[in-house]
Amino acid sequence: MDETTSEDPTAEFEGVGSSEGPRLEFYGGRGASAAPIVFFVGWAIVQTALLRVSDTTGLVAGMLIGLILGMFLVKGSWSDYANTIFEGMTQPVAVTAIVAWMWAGMFTETLQAGGFVGGLVWVADVAGVGATAFPAITFVLAAVLATGIGTGYGTSVAFVGLFFPAGILLGANPTLTFGAILSGAIFGDNLAPVSDTTIVSAVTQDADIGGVVASRFKYAIVAAAIALPAYVVASALLPGLDVAGDPRAVLVQGANPVALVHLLSMGVVIVAAVVGRHIVEAISWGIVLAVGFNLMAGLSSAADILVFRAPADAPAADALAGLPIVEIVSDPSAVGVGGSIYAGAAGFFALSILVLLIIAAAQIMIRGGAFEAVLEWSIDTLATNVRNAELTMVGTAALVNAAITINTAAEIAIGPYIARIGERFNINGYRRANILDAQTAALGYIFPWSGGVLAGYSAMVGLPDTFPWFEAGMLVNPAEVWPFVFHGWILVAVFIVAAMTGFGREYVIDRESEEVARV
Repeated sequence: MDETTSEDPTAEFEGVGSSEGPRLEFYGGRGASAAPIVFFVGWAIVQTALLRVSDTTGLVAGMLIGLILGMFLVKGSWSDYANTIFEGMTQPVAVTAIVAWMWAGMFTETLQAGGFVGGLVWVADVAGVGATAFPAITFVLAAVLATGIGTGYGTSVAFVGLFFPAGILLGANPTLTFGAILSGAIFGDNLAPVSDTTIVSAVTQDADIGGVVASRFKYAIVAAAIALPAYVVASALLPGLDVAGDPRAVLVQGANPVALVHLLSMGVVIVAAVVGRHIVEAISWGIVLAVGFNLMAGLSSAADILVFRAPADAPAADALAGLPIVEIVSDPSAVGVGGSIYAGAAGFFALSILVLLIIAAAQIMIRGGAFEAVLEWSIDTLATNVRNAELTMVGTAALVNAAITINTAAEIAIGPYIARIGERFNINGYRRANILDAQTAALGYIFPWSGGVLAGYSAMVGLPDTFPWFEAGMLVNPAEVWPFVFHGWILVAVFIVAAMTGFGREYVIDRESEEVARV
C-alpha cells in the first residue's frame, strides 16, 4: 500500500477499524454481519474465476447488492447500518489507497506517452534480455521500486503499464509477467520503512519501525531468493503470445533510447520517497519531470499529456483553438478531455468506488461482531502453545485478508488480535509485526478480488488504447494470475515454517522494542 509520511506516522491510523461505536445486531447472530462480505467474495469468484469476466464495475455491483442484502438481516432500525456504511467509506486508509492509485496512474500514463516502454525494449534488445529472463528481472526491478516508494499498489500500476507490454513483445508469458510484477510489489510493501503496512504492523504491536524492518529482512530475502529462480524456470516452460505482424519489427519500431531519460523521473520518485517525502509529493515531482522531458525531448506533444476536445460552437472555440492543448472536433461524441493526465486518473474511478464499498462492508463486520467472534474462537481454541499461537496468528491474518482485500485495512482490523495472541505467550513485538505484515502484504496481491491485483488489472485494460499492436486477448484475467505470485505464496510458507520450527522467534525478554514514539 501507499504511505503517508508525517511527523506522527501513527496518527492516521487512530480509530481505523475500531470496534468503538454503535453495535449492530443481526438476525442469526454476530456471524450474520459478515453476510455482505461473504456475498461479495462469492460473487467475485463466480464472476472472475467461473465466468472469466474481469469487469471492476461488475464487482462494484456485487458489493452494492451484498450491502443491500445485509440490511435485511439487521435487527431494529436500519439507520445505524446505513451510518456504518458511510463510516467505513470515510476511513483514511481507503482514501490513501485511492490517492496512490490516481497519482501513480497519471505518472505511468505520462511515461507511456513519452515512449518509456520503447526505451525499455531497446535496453532489453541491446542487452540480449530474452523471454526467459524477463519475468525474473521484472520481479527484481518492481521490488526495488516498491521498496523505494513504499506503495505496492502504485508499483503494480506503474509496472503493468510499462513492463507488461515490453514483456509481451519480448516473448515472455503475460500471466507470469503479471505475477512477477505483483511479487515485486509484495516485496516492497512488506519491507519498505515508509509503507503503510510496515507502519501499521509496527504500531499495532508496540514496536519501532526501524527494528521491525531490520528483523523482517531475513524472511523477505529467503522468499525472494526462492522466487527469483522460480521465475526463470517457469518462464522457460511457459510460452509467450503471438504478436500480430513481426514482433521483431514492432520491437525495432518502438525502441527509442531517448525515452530512457525517464529513468531520471522514476529515480526522483524513489529518492524523494526514501528521504521521507510524502508519496503524493514524490510522485508529483516525477510527473512534473516526465512532462518536462516529454516536451523538451519531443517524446510527446502537449496534447498527448492533456487535451480539451471542444465543439466548434463553444463560446471560446475560436479564441483558444490555437493552443496546443485545445482541439476543435465536429463529432459530438468526441467532445471531452483526454491525454495521459486524464487517462491515468480516470482508469481507477471504478476501482476507487469498489475499495470504499469493501471498507464499508468490513466496518459492518466489525460493528456486528463477526470479527470478534471468529478471533475469540481462534484464541480460545487454537492458540494452546507458542507454536500453535503463531500458526493461529498466520491463519487468522490470512483469513481476514481473504475477506478484506485492501491489505492495510485488513491489517488494522486484525492487528489488536495478533497482539492479544502474542502477548499471551510473551512473543516479541517484532515477531508479531512480522507475522502480521507478511500475510497482509502477500495476500493483498494474490486473490482475484484483492486490491493489488485489481489495481494492476485496471492499468492493464487501458493498454489496447495505448499500443496499436496490443489486443484484448493479451489481457490477463485476475483469476489466472494467483498461482504465479511466487514471492507472496513463498513468504506465507516461510512464516508457516518459521512458526512450526521456531526460526526467528523472539520473546519479550530476548529483546525489547524501542518506544513507538521514536519511529
